[in-house]
Amino acid sequence: MTRAINPFEARARELATAAGFDPDARAPKPGSERGMPVWCLYTEAARAERNMQRVEAAQASIANLRPQDSQYRDSPLTVIGTHDDATIGQMRNCMAIGNAVAGLICADGHLGYAQPVGGVIAYEKQISISGVGFDIGCGNMAVRLDTQYDDIALRAPAIIRDVARAVSFGVGRSNAERAGHELFDDAEAWRESDMASYRSKAAAQLGTVGSGNHYVDLMRDEAGFVWIGVHFGSRGLGHTSATRYLKAAGGKDGMHVAPAIVDEDSEIGQRYIAAMQLAGRYSYAGREWVVERVRQIIGGTVTDMVHNHHNYAWRETHNGRDLWVVRKGATPAFPGQRGFVGGSMGDDAVILEGVDSAQARAALYSTVHGAGRLYGRQQAKRTFTRAQMDAWLAERGVALLGGDLDESPMAYRRLPDVLAHHAESVRVLHRLRPFAVAMAGAEVEDPFKD
Repeated sequence: MTRAINPFEARARELATAAGFDPDARAPKPGSERGMPVWCLYTEAARAERNMQRVEAAQASIANLRPQDSQYRDSPLTVIGTHDDATIGQMRNCMAIGNAVAGLICADGHLGYAQPVGGVIAYEKQISISGVGFDIGCGNMAVRLDTQYDDIALRAPAIIRDVARAVSFGVGRSNAERAGHELFDDAEAWRESDMASYRSKAAAQLGTVGSGNHYVDLMRDEAGFVWIGVHFGSRGLGHTSATRYLKAAGGKDGMHVAPAIVDEDSEIGQRYIAAMQLAGRYSYAGREWVVERVRQIIGGTVTDMVHNHHNYAWRETHNGRDLWVVRKGATPAFPGQRGFVGGSMGDDAVILEGVDSAQARAALYSTVHGAGRLYGRQQAKRTFTRAQMDAWLAERGVALLGGDLDESPMAYRRLPDVLAHHAESVRVLHRLRPFAVAMAGAEVEDPFKD
């Protein structure tokens, strides 16, 4: 069997040799009797080196763009938690373009398409198409039922199988059960966004979850009540909208590219904002449909609900200024505002609430949207084994349908560690322990970038 080529191998070998080691000597690897070549220990250093080179190249290209107005140069960037130089460099590159007033990297942040995931930027009279990203309106919803976990524990495996049958996971899927919504009767919204040609496809996809890190979780709280949690966004509607307006604005798709910024009062800006808001409404409708469909399978009555986007731009007032706050993989957390934040498929999730503080104000009243990745998708598949993932889930008592090594708990930070960095701006109201998770299977690739 041919070994998969690691794109960092050549440089990792050079780094191992420079450190005085034989690149082909064996080093221990958890879960493996054979271990791994020593050069594998240097792949992360090689990756970080390449990422920084690309950030610096992007910085050089940004310097050739139209100079940023003096009032927006050197705007404050708040960094919460510990991040690699490339993530911080990517964020600084973003803030060097347009009317950026303030920025933030949340503790779960990492490199993203054009702007870090966990990155928040406030703009004056402008909005960043790249910052909102491709999965417009991606977010989390959680509801509490009046059902006790002990009353359904024995049925949990059957319940999650029924969920996987009733809800469509994967790419380009249509919902087997037509999910009607008043949104499709709002002709003006579809016309203003110039997305009317996608309406019939969007109607067919409403209520589908997609793949990647999108999921349906069944959890229980401290009092034993069952919660349903979901994470996904606007599916093909958001991806198509983002792609269309990114191209129209002259932007590029990629990791280390300049963000596409548009003026709010320009024609393209107004159409993009209408498309973003339409996709946001669509995301809410889809998550509500899935949660209700899962509730029907479990039974019980909803007694509480928490619902937020984390890939979106909001019109907000900060320090007396009217701004567009673009949150890419970040949850709004104004004082008293609640949010649902998941960890990984094998870790507790939380319901949290924003509080007022100096940290909260500097963070533009934003917090994490998850635990944050430590390993890229392909890197996780090369690093971990299915046996390791299954053992982790078994120890936590989590039944998993679907999923793959790229979503294994080991590929993520631990959520309590991440939240500790935001302790001055949010407080945890509930800790939710998962007992069943449904995701798209390993064979599915998702082009709808999160």
